[in-house]
Amino acid sequence: MFSLILYQPEIPPNTGNIIRLCANTGTKLHLIEPLGFELDEPRLKRAGLDYREFADVLVHGSLDACLEKLQRPRVYALSTRNPTCYTDEQFRPGDAFLFGPETRGLPLSILENLPASQRLRLPMQAGSRSLNLSNSTAVVIYEAWRQQGFAGGR
Repeated sequence: MFSLILYQPEIPPNTGNIIRLCANTGTKLHLIEPLGFELDEPRLKRAGLDYREFADVLVHGSLDACLEKLQRPRVYALSTRNPTCYTDEQFRPGDAFLFGPETRGLPLSILENLPASQRLRLPMQAGSRSLNLSNSTAVVIYEAWRQQGFAGGR
């Protein structure tokens, strides 16, 4: 129903948790190289438990290759620098959610290529830097799925 794109993820346990999230929500996971780890790394496997076999995970050499494979979906980029709160948008099946690497976020060049309405943020307390990547992805995926009435869920 939705696609989750991790641009150059760096921390194996975060990606493992996200694999588990995707398996449980029917979300397709797309990883953009370079990755900061190997997909068979023990920390990734431990965090993802045995969910890897239930998740649809693809690795792409570039963001453009990923978007081409997805047939140019509507992309929402998440960043602390973005103006629009994620709850202000109406999501549709087929939408893709793009998150940047844990230590630096998405490059401005990627953010600036999207309309302002597709650049979203999660609210935080003043003075906070960022949320954990796997927590942020869960918040957004569950909101998008909620908007669809948790279609296919139980």
